[in-house]
Amino acid sequence: MSTRVSGGRAHAIGTPLRETTADREARYFALKSRRIRFSSPTAVGIVERIPSGWPLFNGSPRVIIGERRRGWREPFTSAPHRPVVALEEGAASVLRTSAGLKAGEKVLVVADPERMGVGRAFFYAAAALGCDPVLSLIRTREGAGREPPDVLSVAMLDADVVLLATVHSMTHTHARRAANRAGVRVISMPGASEEDLGGGALTADHGVLVQTMRRLQRRLRAADEVHLVTPSGTDVTLSTRGRDWNFSDTGVATHKGDVTTLPAGEIFVSPLEGTAEGRLVADAYFHESLHTPATILLKEGHATKVTGAEAAVLEMNRGGKEGRNVAKLGVGLNPRARATAPLPEAEKALGAVHIVFGDSLAYGGKVAAGVRVDAILTGATVEVDDAPIVEKGKLPP
Repeated sequence: MSTRVSGGRAHAIGTPLRETTADREARYFALKSRRIRFSSPTAVGIVERIPSGWPLFNGSPRVIIGERRRGWREPFTSAPHRPVVALEEGAASVLRTSAGLKAGEKVLVVADPERMGVGRAFFYAAAALGCDPVLSLIRTREGAGREPPDVLSVAMLDADVVLLATVHSMTHTHARRAANRAGVRVISMPGASEEDLGGGALTADHGVLVQTMRRLQRRLRAADEVHLVTPSGTDVTLSTRGRDWNFSDTGVATHKGDVTTLPAGEIFVSPLEGTAEGRLVADAYFHESLHTPATILLKEGHATKVTGAEAAVLEMNRGGKEGRNVAKLGVGLNPRARATAPLPEAEKALGAVHIVFGDSLAYGGKVAAGVRVDAILTGATVEVDDAPIVEKGKLPP
């Protein structure tokens, strides 16, 4: 095969002209007067100044993703994503209201290939908010609770804020716990999508969520009877006497050593065993997404008859009688979450009620069943001691 020389570089005739690292660097530095480059062994980002007056950034460095100019290549490639500005604004909202991010803090973003678009948005938003972030791309873990690579576990200890944007949850890992003990603020977002970030559940104002929860906490401190109704036909009463409601799902991690999981926005309690009575109609989810509602008759705290949702029945039966125990009552308060979305987003949606059958130990109950079956109801009215805390899917005035 013959060769020829063009521009001082030899290559084979008849083969595509291959771009070298030197070529890319030469083009990059030709644009250096307008761009700032952020780099680390695991991440590269490009920031460009924009005119003042643009929403959100107001003249601060703004990240350009997917800008296509002649002779320029993006530092990251991925599948087509949602509009860049929407993703960055959503990421900035999380950084401000959930992490309480301050300029100059050390930010580590962890993503896997399936969530690269989410990780990239957080990287660029953190840069625009005055930080010098690092984005680490790791292999997708095999399941929830699997540890990150050792080198990343060490890096997490030196950060101020760690954002976990991965398919599977890394909340319950030794690396996360060690980071919290070192004073790192950790925000875990298992399964978070670009849709969640572009105006969805992740973009709720977490400060407002905290205020709502504090207001309800005062009302529910000595709660006794709960009455639940929905447009689909639910009419259930149960007792929470002597049980503590849980208000920890605020989505806020603003103090050293804090950890939170997003999306956030559910309060919950384990009903007193043997007290749930009535008719429950799951219209969105019952162990799987529903096309038609499923009806569950409750007596003495257990499901006694189920119509529809065969998969849910089979799973409950694995736990025997206690597999049908009403283990948890959750009430969603997040106005940006969708009750029709997959779990865990659905259980956080304002107006959604989350019922769990089976094991109640994790929620403050006394039943060990070895199974957990989730149900989601929508448009609920929840009355506690005859006063509504949610009315027809909305917060009462």
